[in-house]
Amino acid sequence: MCGRYFLHSNADKLARLFGEMPMPLLEPRYNIAPTQPVPIVRQDHNGRREMALVRWGLIPAWSKGPDSRFSMINARVETAAQKPAYRNAFRYRRCLLPADGFYEWRSAGGKKQPFVLRPSDGRPLALAGLWEHWQDADGNEVASCTILVGEANAQVKAVHERMPVVIDPTAFDLWLDIRSQKPQPLETLLAAQRAPALTVYPVGRAVNNPRVDQPDLIVALEGET
Repeated sequence: MCGRYFLHSNADKLARLFGEMPMPLLEPRYNIAPTQPVPIVRQDHNGRREMALVRWGLIPAWSKGPDSRFSMINARVETAAQKPAYRNAFRYRRCLLPADGFYEWRSAGGKKQPFVLRPSDGRPLALAGLWEHWQDADGNEVASCTILVGEANAQVKAVHERMPVVIDPTAFDLWLDIRSQKPQPLETLLAAQRAPALTVYPVGRAVNNPRVDQPDLIVALEGET
């Protein structure tokens, strides 16, 4: 599960990770929540990387539109290639989501304690994602995305059993290239994964409110650093 994350790296830092490309103006965000616009990195029709803002919460191309009953913010990596909602995007519309870290919650004493999980080296992560294009009968269009999640590694399991799939920078082209279709997408994903070293610590419960978005959300609780 990945229900919230944060991204505060500037354009220069993102360009060092993903390469030079046109980017929308990105403000630092510390509590990115479902249905909000998020940046994704994908390939254009000419094979060049581009960054676009899309809705977080995938809308299948064949659906009637956004459905509040199904958030579709995450897709299980074990089944995404077979699920009707994701399988075309898994094969033809793969993307990366820049993130400086993400939040997970652990139940303790009848309450859920939020934790920050962020790269120990301070570099941004590239989360594996899928994007989709939806259009209604009147021609209104929405681009949307989902984050692939898999079994948590040892660091994350102490907080949550699932975590976002992270792509290694050396495998960005492998993951994003949807033109050659070799190897198959699932094999591509397995070859492209990276297990980053993470720093994990509890934070205040203000992050539970998606309307709160401020830098101190990622500050460790006193005595927990």
